[in-house]
Amino acid sequence: MKGRLIALDHIGEREVAALMVDGQVEDLFLDTDLPAPGTIYRAIVERPMKGQGGMFLRTPDGSAFVRQVKGLSPGQTLLVQVTGYAEPGKAIPVTHKVLFKSRYAIVTPDAPGINVSRRIKDDDARESLLEIAHDIMDADGFGLILRSSCEGADAGEIADDIAAMADLATTVMADAAGDAEVLTQGDGPHLLAWREWTDMAEIDSADGSFERHGILDVLDGLRARDVPLGGQASMAIEPTRALVAVDVNTGGDTSPAAGLKANLAAVKDLPRQLRLRGLGGQIVIDPAPTAKKDRRQIESALRGALKRDSVETVFVGWTPLGHIELQRKRDRRPLSEVLI
Repeated sequence: MKGRLIALDHIGEREVAALMVDGQVEDLFLDTDLPAPGTIYRAIVERPMKGQGGMFLRTPDGSAFVRQVKGLSPGQTLLVQVTGYAEPGKAIPVTHKVLFKSRYAIVTPDAPGINVSRRIKDDDARESLLEIAHDIMDADGFGLILRSSCEGADAGEIADDIAAMADLATTVMADAAGDAEVLTQGDGPHLLAWREWTDMAEIDSADGSFERHGILDVLDGLRARDVPLGGQASMAIEPTRALVAVDVNTGGDTSPAAGLKANLAAVKDLPRQLRLRGLGGQIVIDPAPTAKKDRRQIESALRGALKRDSVETVFVGWTPLGHIELQRKRDRRPLSEVLI
């Protein structure tokens, strides 16, 4: 099937959403029983973490940890926002730089000014968007970022979105006093799909859409360790407690070009595989044997794939043993922990 399709469904009681491009699943959002990224708390400061420049906080959902804050005393309140999923046994990661994000607009209470996404190049379009924004945003000192999805969108829908986010920001930021409380919940899978998958697509929201489009079979396949890369090549993706190990193999192919071919196929598909499996943190890739002169080509292909990825990932570099290290944001829960 050619084109883009968004499937909205439920697995048991959980909301699920999938994005398919030309018949291949490109992205997944799955509901979990943990606080979703974007959740905003009124938290209570408990104690500093010496040597790490952060504080432990008390929230209704358990202990949270915020970095790079100073001048706080135990018992004070602080508005914070969940940035990702905690590793088992660790505090919820939060930030004190709260954002209010929707399909077209991001309201930034701590960063005044109105900005338009750099991806919108047309000067007339940029000017029109700024006019809409200035008509709605008042003098509260809040900032606004107009997302790239604004390009070609209906002006009324953009205006409504900006107004809704500005009103929400005003309400939440004014509610800073009191005991620990959840002020807003993070977006669920269906709302995330509307917010993030903004390109034109067919939408199937009827019950059973995952089964009709073969997505349930894809989910079953994602439980497997090995990922075929074409020919005899494959890569094994194995999460451990410390990191995610990725081992690239050429199989029975011993031709001179086999290693480079397998490595290029692996790094091009790896961001999608990590995205669908919900894996983040430290990623260590053990490439198939190849000459050192090929490293630049492999790195270039990997950087290109990461640039197109929706999950923030940093290319750390090559190790003395010839491994590739990445640091990937944990903004999803591992698939193996969601669909048990």
